Amino acid sequence: MLPPDLPPLPALTRAEAELIDCYLEVVDLLGRINPARTEHTYGGLRAAQALVGRAAALRDALAVMHRRGESEVHAPTLARALRVLDGERRAGRLALPPSPGG
Repeated sequence: MLPPDLPPLPALTRAEAELIDCYLEVVDLLGRINPARTEHTYGGLRAAQALVGRAAALRDALAVMHRRGESEVHAPTLARALRVLDGERRAGRLALPPSPGG
């Protein structure tokens, strides 16, 4: 049995797609660094080192959008793209885990 088909990504400009990709990479790295969800320092250190480059790529994606005159962010469209790309689960790693007592 095949898994269900994912909904299609909304139409994005190349710059918007780069923004979404870079943002999710940063979110993934921050999730690996989250001290409430990690067990070893080495993985967090490696993620923190990579974060510098990915944050610069995120900045560059936003700068390209700004230079091209894309001054508005179409949040509902970008939110749909994030949901299709599993952004809710990935961003969930940034939060504190539930407390053991409740």
